[in-house]
Amino acid sequence: MSAVVPVRYAFLEGPTPIAMAHRGGAIEHLENTMPAFEACVALGYRYLETDVRVTADGVPVVFHDPTLDRVTDRTGRVDQLPWSELAGARIGGREPILRLEELLGAWPDVRFNLDVKAAGVLAPLARTVHRLGVADRICLGSFSDARVAAARRIFGPAVCTSLGPRGVAALRLSSYSPRAAGLVRIPAGCAQVPLQLGGRALVDERFVAAAHARGLQVHVWTVNTEAEVTAMLDLGVDGVMTDRPAMLREVLEHRGQWVPR
Repeated sequence: MSAVVPVRYAFLEGPTPIAMAHRGGAIEHLENTMPAFEACVALGYRYLETDVRVTADGVPVVFHDPTLDRVTDRTGRVDQLPWSELAGARIGGREPILRLEELLGAWPDVRFNLDVKAAGVLAPLARTVHRLGVADRICLGSFSDARVAAARRIFGPAVCTSLGPRGVAALRLSSYSPRAAGLVRIPAGCAQVPLQLGGRALVDERFVAAAHARGLQVHVWTVNTEAEVTAMLDLGVDGVMTDRPAMLREVLEHRGQWVPR
């Protein structure tokens, strides 16, 4: 296998392991709300993970589900409602839905891992990112290979992206078979993967080694127990996403791996 020269992304520069608050710490706070993100930043987090959808009139919003039903006092599909209607919804009956530009502009030193929830998100997301000048502070990911590929085309090679499902599968295969090593030629900055896939552990020493050999960081989600955090850190992963940011900080501090940012 020829040597892999890793691409450097501003989003990934700095010490590891990266502590990342998933949806602003969805167990400890109301997910994807400004008070949740504010609490994480106050705790020392400089990496926040969140989700992006777009309204019927093209406004990117910070929201996970395709509908309002689960977490707000309203109902309906996000992509079928204008922003004027979403603005009146309250998450947990209390907190308004955030426009993405509100979150991206809140802290000049915070980096954002953005889960692109639909293909229609990309164009308005790109306009928002470029208008705010925050391309160096974001990483884009998706469960759709097509969306990841489209993100790379639209945003260009300077913006960090994570592997899509096919890339993760190829990386996993290459960790077991040297003959498959050439399958992983994707210009991503990281592999962001779940603890388990199909009921089986996905991340092991071979997976981490295969990623690092290709210049990819490994970020694991969603890691919500002390035992899981410890196991992942012992494997040498580069980032941990959690719904329990206070817990993750405590574990990292105990190991001497919490880095004030």
